[in-house]
Amino acid sequence: MKPKAPVPSLLLKGGTVVDPAVGFYAVSDVLIEGGRVTVVERGLHRSACRTIDCRGLFVVPGLIDMHVHLREPGLEGKETIRTGTRAAAAGGFTSIACKANTGQFIDNEAALEYVRFIADYQGLVNVFPIAAVTRGLASLGVAPFHELREAGAVAVSDDGHPVHGTSLLAGALAYARDLGFLVISHAEDELLSAGGVVSEGIFATLSGLEPIPPEAEEVGTARDILLARRAGVPLHIDHVSTARSVELIRRYKALGCDLSAEAAPHHFALDTSALAPSFDARMKMNPPIRSPEDRRAVVAGLIDGTLEVIASDHAPHTVAEKDLPIQRAPFGVVGLETMLGLTLTELVEPGHLSFAQAMAKLSTNPARRLDLPGRGGLVPGSVGDVTIIDRGLRWTVDPADFVSKGANTPFAGRELIGRAVGTIVGGRVVAEKGELLETN
Repeated sequence: MKPKAPVPSLLLKGGTVVDPAVGFYAVSDVLIEGGRVTVVERGLHRSACRTIDCRGLFVVPGLIDMHVHLREPGLEGKETIRTGTRAAAAGGFTSIACKANTGQFIDNEAALEYVRFIADYQGLVNVFPIAAVTRGLASLGVAPFHELREAGAVAVSDDGHPVHGTSLLAGALAYARDLGFLVISHAEDELLSAGGVVSEGIFATLSGLEPIPPEAEEVGTARDILLARRAGVPLHIDHVSTARSVELIRRYKALGCDLSAEAAPHHFALDTSALAPSFDARMKMNPPIRSPEDRRAVVAGLIDGTLEVIASDHAPHTVAEKDLPIQRAPFGVVGLETMLGLTLTELVEPGHLSFAQAMAKLSTNPARRLDLPGRGGLVPGSVGDVTIIDRGLRWTVDPADFVSKGANTPFAGRELIGRAVGTIVGGRVVAEKGELLETN
């Protein structure tokens, strides 16, 4: 492990402290000592520590993105652990969970330990690896869960592809249950989506682009929920995008299934009306942006708690790749640096979610689902991961300003309200007022 310099004490003064984990919402001070929260109360004074004036700002548990593609090892031209964690810090995220579909898949102990090693030495935020379900993410047999668990994986997922073969998935789910693993589902029937570019609908018809029917996601969602229910294993559904997927998840949660799900900003902030007349590959993601009715259903799922997590599905690609014709360009958009602003602008400002509810979906809930003790809250004893937010700050998305190597955002030019102005990891300030700060 990288040797760490002593963590100086830090006092956050006068901010509105919002801790969804315990329902706390009040103007208060937060004292962080030795990398952990020690006191949360009003009127604190400490002369021997750095003080940050948080008056007019919001102080929340460090944000956690449980769906990030860091690309390293093997695809460092798209993103690296170094650049991805800096993008996370710039966006207000203190922890990220990275998926296994790198150039050299995280399906073995050596690959997972490499990610942890590089993250420890070069990362600016906490990195929690998610290992593969199957070898090579190719449904060629179950990955060695036991050694991956021992090496520090927090969950397993073949995100980017579904697990092919019902019997293979059933065996993997039973194996995961025995080890206490959360299984994360990329719900898709690739026989239905094969060759598709955009969501089925009027734009696909008028443009001549191959459609991706909503049933491709919904069939995959139903299969994975039913098998996970049978196995008795906790299941999380990635990037939910259709109304019927939301309803399936709602129904089976009501039946008591250990089930959670997430929405990505591009699915609650965009619908197919944003496509016409554009053929811009920055609008190409999987699952694709859907109909206005589907978008409204995703928002409704966030409101009623069916979808309890907001995650970016941060998927950086090179400029050259995204400049290809939309049929040939890869799926994926970046999101670490825009997710907080989009959540506040599209969900909190219109009144769909309260600020505290949004913070729960961005911090407390992913911490609980990934079983990250000490994170997602600000009670004394919690890890000193904190995000400071200026809810009134207006800014315009400009990919040229991104810290990520990826500039493939569908939100370029969009004005957003609200931004992180401080990111604190383990008591260390790693980003402040838009500037990244290197730490020992």
